[in-house]
Amino acid sequence: MSESRPAAVAGRFYPDDATELAAVVDEFVATASLDSAAGPAPKAIIAPHAGYSYSGPIAGSAYACVQVAAVERVVMFAPAHRWPVPGLALPASIAFETPLGTVPVATDAAQRTSQFDFVDTIDAAHVAEHAIEVQLPFLQRRLGHVFHLVPFVVGWATTDQVEAVMEELWGGAETLIVISSDLSHLHDYDTARRLDADTSAAIENLSPQSLQARGACGSVSIQALLSVAARCGLTARTMDLRNSGDTTGERSEVVGYGAYVIG
Repeated sequence: MSESRPAAVAGRFYPDDATELAAVVDEFVATASLDSAAGPAPKAIIAPHAGYSYSGPIAGSAYACVQVAAVERVVMFAPAHRWPVPGLALPASIAFETPLGTVPVATDAAQRTSQFDFVDTIDAAHVAEHAIEVQLPFLQRRLGHVFHLVPFVVGWATTDQVEAVMEELWGGAETLIVISSDLSHLHDYDTARRLDADTSAAIENLSPQSLQARGACGSVSIQALLSVAARCGLTARTMDLRNSGDTTGERSEVVGYGAYVIG
């Protein structure tokens, strides 16, 4: 295995200075709605993965709900943006770097998924992928202790395949599932709001069959999570729902962002 995977988008998607980054993330979490921490500890969250100026405040609403003490392992599913992936891809690296420090990979847990022929180690899929990396500073600041990461880049995979991996690593209170996903892409503001409202309804109803593929770039992983959550008797809440028109002001072509907790 290789050593740590260096930060690829620090200085572009989020600050590359550790002090500034910590302050920005803490502010996003602190300014989340006051009821964010209410309710049961989430077993899973769905959070967006754009640059922090676009989606950071929305992501903060999901991470504000995370109960910090119990979580020792984070299993993350993120869509492939940079590399063609057949199935699901694990990294060869044994850790991920951000300006805030090192996040070790849970290599023992990752090895448990080698039973699936659609899971492979494809380091190239992780080298430039932002969808996992941008979540890590939130986890580092929110958890405040060393946790282990099982990072999957999801490419041409089926919902059943992602669901099988998710169930294998589901665990108990020590394991948090994170789905990294934005919502609708490049519609006008009003169209995006309608599409994203439909996606939120599907998530809140734990209805994977109602979630349209165009509704979220991580739709396959979200559908898998909704199926598992329904079987486990969990519930889902929308913590924030906005788009880049709300955070940057440009409304001709926007990207939707939602924050959800499942517990």
